[in-house]
Amino acid sequence: MLLIVLSALCRSAVAQEAPQADADAWKAQAVSASTAYSSYRLGAGDVLNIVVFGEDDLSKEKIKLTDAGTLSYPVLGELRVLGLTVGDLERVITEGLRGRYLVNPRVSVQVAEYRPFYINGMVEKPGGYPYQPGLTVRKAGSIAGGFRERASSSKMYVIRENDPNNKAEKVNMNTLINPGDIVTIEESFF
Repeated sequence: MLLIVLSALCRSAVAQEAPQADADAWKAQAVSASTAYSSYRLGAGDVLNIVVFGEDDLSKEKIKLTDAGTLSYPVLGELRVLGLTVGDLERVITEGLRGRYLVNPRVSVQVAEYRPFYINGMVEKPGGYPYQPGLTVRKAGSIAGGFRERASSSKMYVIRENDPNNKAEKVNMNTLINPGDIVTIEESFF
C-alpha cells in the first residue's frame, strides 16, 4: 500500500514539473531570440522604418542614417543613433514624444535595409553586397558568385567594421559576418 501511494506521489510531482520545464525552456528561447535581435548596432548606411501607432505624421519609411550615424525626426530634430540598438532607438523616440507631444506613444523601429558588407579576393564577383542576418563567410562567398577554383579554404580574413585598428582576423567558412565587414579570400597555391 505504501508503495502505491509513493508511486502516485512521484507521478504527480513529475507531471507538475514537466509544464514548468517547458515554460522555462520557452522563456530561455524567447530571451535568447530577443538578445540576438537587440544586439545589432545601428550604423551609417542603415535604412530604418519608424512607426508611431495612430500618428501617421510621425511614422517615417526608408530613413537612411547619415555618415555620422544620425537621422532627422519630426518634433525631436536630429538624433544621433550610431551604436544604438533598435530597442534603444525605440525608447529614445518614445521618451522624446512622451508628455511634450503624446500621452502614451507606441513606437516601433525596424531595419528596412542593412548597410552592406564587402568581399574581395578569390570570389567570382568581388564587391559590396546588402547584408542579410545570419550571414557567414560561406554565404558571403555564394552571394559574390561563388569561390574561384584557386580560393583558399584556410586563408580567409575579416576586417571588422568596428575595429579601430583595422586588423585582419583569420576566420573559417562558418564565421559570422556583420554589416560593414570586409572579407578577403586569398589564393591557394596547392
